[in-house]
Amino acid sequence: QVQLVESGGGLVQAGGSLRLSCAASGSISSINAMAWYRQAPGKQRELVAAISSGGRTNYADSVKGRFTISRDNAKNTVYLQMDSLKPEDTAVYYCNADVTDYSVSRYYNNYWGQGTQVTVSS
Repeated sequence: QVQLVESGGGLVQAGGSLRLSCAASGSISSINAMAWYRQAPGKQRELVAAISSGGRTNYADSVKGRFTISRDNAKNTVYLQMDSLKPEDTAVYYCNADVTDYSVSRYYNNYWGQGTQVTVSS
């Protein structure tokens, strides 16, 4: 009953920028932490950036200074601004969030989006 949908992925040259969006929809009471992960083929999924309900952020060392995570609580949306993209950033990017679904439970459940492809060419 709660879904996360990513958008904004695409093909970009090294040094370029993309902005990813993830919108949560459904029977939402509240959203706690939200995060972006990425996974390249044959590699383990890794945390890219996370943001708390109060706006505190954390980043993987590999993206510090290049990526910025933000959220709009009124829209139940989290963003990832990606600048100075490198070929090593190529991956499927997944949105993740802890969400309370009022139709199911008073407690948080963890949800994943379907992913959006980001490809950075050299």
